Amino acid sequence: MNIKRIGIDLAKQVFQLHAVNDHDKPVMNKRLSRQQMLPFFAKLAPTLIGMEACAGAHYWARRLTSLGHVVKLMPPQFVKPYVKSNKNDANDAEAICEALSRPTMRFVTVKPPEQLALQALHRVRQRVTRAHRAHQRNQRVIG
Repeated sequence: MNIKRIGIDLAKQVFQLHAVNDHDKPVMNKRLSRQQMLPFFAKLAPTLIGMEACAGAHYWARRLTSLGHVVKLMPPQFVKPYVKSNKNDANDAEAICEALSRPTMRFVTVKPPEQLALQALHRVRQRVTRAHRAHQRNQRVIG
């Protein structure tokens, strides 16, 4: 099976894959569990893989890159226009695969765990600061 690109729709337990060949014809539409992901991609020849960017996507991108694949992450809002019909895992994986083929698509760099942890810390600090300021405003209004 000659695979040119694979789009993966990530979920909590089951992932949907959509693959196309050199002629952009679908050659695979498959569901894999978490436990099946790495063994499946370890057997597969290095290929281009696309996913929507999220915290879990960075983990999977690092793992799949270590197996020799090229992984590109896309912001979800850039993938949405390529969904053809009702939103489901199979249609989302197909849309990701389609968006991956676009020459003007913007991609997100894969972040290491340390950078993701620091980013999470900054977001928590920002929320705590926002809540503290809101509390202070409410105290002035009441007092």
